[in-house]
Amino acid sequence: MSDALTDVRTRVPAGVPAPPREPADPKPPAARKSAAATPATVPVSRSGLRRRRRLGPGRSVPLGRLLGPVLVVALWWAASAAGYLDPRILSGPGAVVSTAVELIADGRLQGNVLVSLQRAGLGLLLGVAAGVLLAVVAGLSRTGEYLVDGPLQIKRAIPSLAMLPLLILWLGIGEQMKITVIALGVAVIVYINTYASLTSIDSRHVELAEVLELGRWQFLRKVVLPGSLPGFFVGLRLGVTSSWLGLIVVEQVNATSGIGYMMFQAQQYAQSDVIIVGLVAYGTFGFASDALVRAVERRALSWRRTLAG
Repeated sequence: MSDALTDVRTRVPAGVPAPPREPADPKPPAARKSAAATPATVPVSRSGLRRRRRLGPGRSVPLGRLLGPVLVVALWWAASAAGYLDPRILSGPGAVVSTAVELIADGRLQGNVLVSLQRAGLGLLLGVAAGVLLAVVAGLSRTGEYLVDGPLQIKRAIPSLAMLPLLILWLGIGEQMKITVIALGVAVIVYINTYASLTSIDSRHVELAEVLELGRWQFLRKVVLPGSLPGFFVGLRLGVTSSWLGLIVVEQVNATSGIGYMMFQAQQYAQSDVIIVGLVAYGTFGFASDALVRAVERRALSWRRTLAG
């Protein structure tokens, strides 16, 4: 009975418009209270749009990587000009430049550089080919993993330079030994990074390739290659550096040409300027080769969005 009376009292008579209702707030009461109590602290620009806080390193600047080497040379030049450096121990940049001009004029620098580039290039090429092949065998086959990964992990713990006496005993002291030392160091580094990248491929991608009934070649091209390229390029960059490190050592073992031989001869006559010319040549080629690999990497992996840009 009371329900009926309540319904009669609240019923709107005919012809009388109902009062407008207030729009319902979609937010729950707790959220409305929190929003009212919290002041607006989000930075807003003049146009009224919300500004996004930048957390990344920012945009890359062309030739920005040259800033560090230029700063080192500037400090070296300033210390030499101020008299803080003994020319007999460390020649100044001016003396090094004049020595480099003399070496270029008589052809010594070009000849030694070409020999060193040939050794480093051959060792790098053989090492990269061997490292990639072994990584594919170990990464795509359990049998290959059991046969290949163990010996290479042991070799990784043994420095290539520690094998130098044994390689001299086996191969002599000619070019074959020098190129082999460089190739061994490069192969292990490329293998480790490429193998790690291969084994890190998501298994769901492999299962999808099996569901789609992809052939072996299609699987390698569409799944294995994109998944292993990031690790391969990391190994390639480290391998390029390793080739120059190995070259410095092998060129001082019964060599008759090369940048290392030139530096070894200069050491016997206390020619620090010639030694620094050789070090600058090594550093320049190492920096340039790393920059070249970076450029190829950005081109090959342009589909990725990373902090490196």
